[in-house]
Amino acid sequence: MASNPSQETPPDDQLDDTGPTARRILLGVHLKRLRERAGVSRADAAYHIRGSDSKMSRLEAGKVGFKERDVADLLTFYGLPDGPERDQVMKMATRSNRNGWWQRYNDVIPSWFEDFVGLESAAARVQTYELLFVPGLLQTPEYGRAAVSGGHPETTDPDVEHRLSLRMDRQRMLQRRDGPMFWAVLDESVLHRPVGGPQVLNAQIDHLLELAATPSVVLQILPWGLSGYAAEHTFTMLRFAEAELPDLVYLEEHTGATYLDRRADVESYARVMDRLTIDALTPDQTKQHLAKVRAER
Repeated sequence: MASNPSQETPPDDQLDDTGPTARRILLGVHLKRLRERAGVSRADAAYHIRGSDSKMSRLEAGKVGFKERDVADLLTFYGLPDGPERDQVMKMATRSNRNGWWQRYNDVIPSWFEDFVGLESAAARVQTYELLFVPGLLQTPEYGRAAVSGGHPETTDPDVEHRLSLRMDRQRMLQRRDGPMFWAVLDESVLHRPVGGPQVLNAQIDHLLELAATPSVVLQILPWGLSGYAAEHTFTMLRFAEAELPDLVYLEEHTGATYLDRRADVESYARVMDRLTIDALTPDQTKQHLAKVRAER
């Protein structure tokens, strides 16, 4: 029996905290199901909205924005009458075109990072392995300023302050009632790299101890002796509660980023993350280690 898409449309309150990227993916999947339920080919659907097959493919993959007129035309073509289901899909279309809260940082946020911020906000679990710095979501303002300024926190560059504000605003998702679980494995070297100077680093370690006691954060330290074996570079995994959103691996470079969503790639990185969490100190041992490092300074 075919599934009923109306039962799989996310309710309004689940769409409010997702960014436009996640909303587009959810809407694209829903439209594809409606098309398949109606027995319409992708080429015929594309022709009906005066587009190409490749455009329809991008729409159903959530890779481009939706025109509400196109969505309405598709729903009519698929035989979806006026009613609650059609209204809900049109609401999804409207919301998929809304800007995320981070749009006010367009002057300093790279386009390739914009999608990550939206997907991060929509994730149910974020797992990251960090080699050089404390992850942005866990940074104190002073540590963050030193990081985004390239080691020159005394700078008065407004772009630095704007990038720092973006980083601090991202952290708010950890306080949301429906926010993601954030699981970080940090190479031990991070605790000894004096970003911002000794006082800033000490305050940062204190902050990590506070965060490690909260239910939304799991923190593990990878000891020196096991560093570099399971993974040689930083990466982040995003997992979503919605089955329509594929798990992703995010790899950031100096001038861009790569998003991996092929199952084989994601499973490979999942095995790496599993190995890291086994090699690392347990969360309780990590708290003890952080306290010891702090006491020795």
